[in-house]
Amino acid sequence: MLKVQTTKLGNVAVLCVHGKIVRGETYPLRRAVSAQAAASVVVLDLAGVNTIDAGGLGVLLQLREHTQAKGIEFRLRNVTRLVNRILEITRLDSVFELTSGSEVFVPAARRRAPLMQLARCA
Repeated sequence: MLKVQTTKLGNVAVLCVHGKIVRGETYPLRRAVSAQAAASVVVLDLAGVNTIDAGGLGVLLQLREHTQAKGIEFRLRNVTRLVNRILEITRLDSVFELTSGSEVFVPAARRRAPLMQLARCA
């Protein structure tokens, strides 16, 4: 079962995702991302994701398109080795913006915004 926990840091929404991003189990993720209409950045922390299938990749692409159409940046953070390998094989690693958990974040829309350390997922 897929679980999503949301943490808001100003205009940045960090969604900690746990479980499998697979066809038929993505509703919690879709709902959580759709609820971030006021955010300027949505970051999916995938440290807790142990499996992703083609349907899950399709959902990530849809979520990216959905958020970007609303002017919201979409990033993936703490991608596990397995998920990273799948992104590399499908060449989606060049489509998604990937960050590590230790990076500080400056929203592109706010070049002069203060640096923020993103919250860690539990």
